[in-house]
Amino acid sequence: MAASSLAIAARDRGEVPVTFQSLVYPMLDDRTGSTRKAPAHIGAFVWTPEYNRAGWAALLGRAPGGGDAPAGAVPARVENLAGLPPAWIGVGSIDLFVDEDVEYARRLIGVGVPTELMVVPGAYHGFDVLVPGASITRQFKLAQYNALARAFGVKQLEAVPPPAGADR
Repeated sequence: MAASSLAIAARDRGEVPVTFQSLVYPMLDDRTGSTRKAPAHIGAFVWTPEYNRAGWAALLGRAPGGGDAPAGAVPARVENLAGLPPAWIGVGSIDLFVDEDVEYARRLIGVGVPTELMVVPGAYHGFDVLVPGASITRQFKLAQYNALARAFGVKQLEAVPPPAGADR
Protein backbone atom coordinates (compact mmCIF):
# COMPACT_ATOMS: atom_id res chain seq x y z
CA MET A 1 0.00 0.00 0.00
CA ALA A 2 2.69 2.49 0.94
CA ALA A 3 4.62 2.28 -2.36
CA SER A 4 1.52 2.55 -4.54
CA SER A 5 0.10 5.39 -2.42
CA LEU A 6 3.44 7.19 -2.63
CA ALA A 7 3.53 6.84 -6.42
CA ILE A 8 -0.02 8.23 -6.66
CA ALA A 9 0.80 11.16 -4.34
CA ALA A 10 4.02 11.92 -6.23
CA ARG A 11 2.13 11.93 -9.54
CA ASP A 12 -0.61 14.16 -8.15
CA ARG A 13 1.77 16.65 -6.55
CA GLY A 14 4.16 16.73 -9.49
CA GLU A 15 7.11 17.46 -7.20
CA VAL A 16 9.19 14.27 -7.36
CA PRO A 17 9.32 11.99 -10.39
CA VAL A 18 9.04 8.28 -9.61
CA THR A 19 10.74 5.93 -12.07
CA PHE A 20 9.26 2.58 -11.10
CA GLN A 21 6.87 0.80 -8.75
CA SER A 22 8.00 -2.54 -7.31
CA LEU A 23 4.90 -3.83 -5.54
CA VAL A 24 5.31 -7.06 -3.58
CA TYR A 25 1.87 -8.46 -2.67
CA PRO A 26 0.60 -4.93 -2.09
CA MET A 27 -2.38 -4.14 0.14
CA LEU A 28 -4.46 -1.96 -2.18
CA ASP A 29 -8.15 -2.25 -1.32
CA ASP A 30 -9.81 -1.75 2.07
CA ARG A 31 -12.87 -3.65 0.88
CA THR A 32 -10.98 -6.97 0.72
CA GLY A 33 -12.02 -9.03 3.72
CA SER A 34 -14.55 -6.44 4.86
CA THR A 35 -17.30 -5.77 2.32
CA ARG A 36 -15.73 -8.17 -0.23
CA LYS A 37 -15.39 -11.69 1.10
CA ALA A 38 -12.62 -13.90 -0.20
CA PRO A 39 -13.06 -17.62 -0.90
CA ALA A 40 -12.09 -19.76 2.11
CA HIS A 41 -8.81 -20.93 0.53
CA ILE A 42 -7.61 -17.37 -0.13
CA GLY A 43 -6.08 -15.42 2.73
CA ALA A 44 -6.13 -18.37 5.11
CA PHE A 45 -2.39 -18.17 5.85
CA VAL A 46 -0.34 -15.38 7.41
CA TRP A 47 -2.36 -12.28 6.37
CA THR A 48 -6.03 -13.02 6.97
CA PRO A 49 -9.20 -10.96 6.44
CA GLU A 50 -9.17 -10.16 10.18
CA TYR A 51 -5.64 -8.74 9.97
CA ASN A 52 -6.58 -6.83 6.85
CA ARG A 53 -9.56 -5.19 8.52
CA ALA A 54 -7.40 -4.23 11.51
CA GLY A 55 -4.66 -2.83 9.25
CA TRP A 56 -7.05 -0.72 7.21
CA ALA A 57 -8.92 0.47 10.30
CA ALA A 58 -5.61 1.65 11.79
CA LEU A 59 -4.70 3.52 8.61
CA LEU A 60 -8.11 5.00 7.87
CA GLY A 61 -9.17 5.70 11.46
CA ARG A 62 -12.53 4.09 10.72
CA ALA A 63 -13.96 0.74 9.68
CA PRO A 64 -12.72 -0.33 6.24
CA GLY A 65 -14.96 -1.00 3.29
CA GLY A 66 -17.28 1.96 3.73
CA GLY A 67 -18.03 4.62 1.18
CA ASP A 68 -16.12 7.31 3.02
CA ALA A 69 -12.45 6.41 2.53
CA PRO A 70 -10.25 9.52 2.52
CA ALA A 71 -9.22 10.60 -0.99
CA GLY A 72 -6.01 8.91 -2.08
CA ALA A 73 -5.77 6.67 0.99
CA VAL A 74 -6.89 3.51 -0.80
CA PRO A 75 -5.02 2.93 -4.09
CA ALA A 76 -7.73 0.64 -5.51
CA ARG A 77 -10.28 3.43 -5.10
CA VAL A 78 -8.25 6.04 -6.97
CA GLU A 79 -10.23 6.62 -10.15
CA ASN A 80 -7.45 7.74 -12.47
CA LEU A 81 -4.26 5.67 -12.58
CA ALA A 82 -2.95 7.27 -15.78
CA GLY A 83 0.48 8.81 -15.55
CA LEU A 84 1.80 6.46 -12.89
CA PRO A 85 5.27 4.98 -13.37
CA PRO A 86 5.77 1.47 -14.76
CA ALA A 87 5.02 -1.29 -12.28
CA TRP A 88 5.97 -4.82 -11.32
CA ILE A 89 3.39 -6.55 -9.13
CA GLY A 90 4.08 -9.93 -7.53
CA VAL A 91 1.57 -11.90 -5.47
CA GLY A 92 0.73 -15.49 -4.59
CA SER A 93 -2.38 -17.22 -5.90
CA ILE A 94 -3.72 -17.85 -2.37
CA ASP A 95 -2.61 -14.52 -0.91
CA LEU A 96 -5.55 -12.46 0.38
CA PHE A 97 -4.48 -9.69 -2.01
CA VAL A 98 -4.44 -11.72 -5.23
CA ASP A 99 -7.72 -10.44 -6.66
CA GLU A 100 -7.09 -6.79 -5.82
CA ASP A 101 -3.53 -6.98 -7.16
CA VAL A 102 -4.63 -8.57 -10.43
CA GLU A 103 -7.37 -5.96 -10.78
CA TYR A 104 -4.94 -3.11 -10.06
CA ALA A 105 -2.54 -4.47 -12.70
CA ARG A 106 -5.44 -4.69 -15.17
CA ARG A 107 -6.38 -1.08 -14.46
CA LEU A 108 -2.78 0.12 -14.87
CA ILE A 109 -2.49 -1.71 -18.19
CA GLY A 110 -5.84 -0.25 -19.24
CA VAL A 111 -4.52 3.31 -18.96
CA GLY A 112 -1.22 2.53 -20.67
CA VAL A 113 1.05 2.10 -17.66
CA PRO A 114 3.67 -0.57 -18.50
CA THR A 115 2.90 -3.30 -15.98
CA GLU A 116 4.29 -6.74 -15.28
CA LEU A 117 2.23 -9.08 -13.11
CA MET A 118 3.53 -12.27 -11.52
CA VAL A 119 1.05 -14.57 -9.78
CA VAL A 120 2.84 -17.43 -8.04
CA PRO A 121 0.77 -20.64 -7.97
CA GLY A 122 0.07 -21.88 -4.45
CA ALA A 123 1.95 -19.04 -2.76
CA TYR A 124 0.57 -17.30 0.33
CA HIS A 125 1.32 -13.87 1.78
CA GLY A 126 4.95 -13.61 2.84
CA PHE A 127 5.99 -16.94 1.31
CA ASP A 128 9.25 -15.43 0.11
CA VAL A 129 10.20 -14.38 3.63
CA LEU A 130 9.14 -17.64 5.28
CA VAL A 131 10.81 -19.96 2.74
CA PRO A 132 13.71 -17.90 1.34
CA GLY A 133 15.57 -20.91 -0.04
CA ALA A 134 12.66 -22.33 -2.03
CA SER A 135 13.05 -22.46 -5.79
CA ILE A 136 9.81 -20.53 -6.29
CA THR A 137 11.07 -17.79 -3.95
CA ARG A 138 14.27 -17.46 -5.96
CA GLN A 139 12.21 -17.25 -9.18
CA PHE A 140 10.00 -14.57 -7.59
CA LYS A 141 13.01 -12.55 -6.43
CA LEU A 142 14.68 -12.93 -9.82
CA ALA A 143 11.61 -11.55 -11.58
CA GLN A 144 11.47 -8.63 -9.16
CA TYR A 145 15.19 -7.87 -9.42
CA ASN A 146 15.16 -8.06 -13.21
CA ALA A 147 12.15 -5.76 -13.46
CA LEU A 148 14.08 -3.24 -11.35
CA ALA A 149 17.20 -3.76 -13.48
CA ARG A 150 15.23 -3.05 -16.66
CA ALA A 151 13.69 0.06 -15.11
CA PHE A 152 17.07 1.46 -14.14
CA GLY A 153 19.01 0.20 -17.16
CA VAL A 154 21.40 -2.07 -15.30
CA LYS A 155 22.50 -5.64 -15.96
CA GLN A 156 19.91 -8.30 -15.24
CA LEU A 157 20.65 -11.38 -13.17
CA GLU A 158 20.54 -14.92 -14.53
CA ALA A 159 19.69 -16.49 -11.18
CA VAL A 160 19.23 -15.65 -7.53
CA PRO A 161 21.39 -17.90 -5.36
CA PRO A 162 19.83 -19.59 -2.36
CA PRO A 163 20.38 -17.73 0.91
CA ALA A 164 23.36 -18.73 3.06
CA GLY A 165 22.61 -21.90 5.00
CA ALA A 166 19.60 -22.82 2.84
CA ASP A 167 21.28 -26.04 1.78
CA ARG A 168 21.36 -27.41 5.31
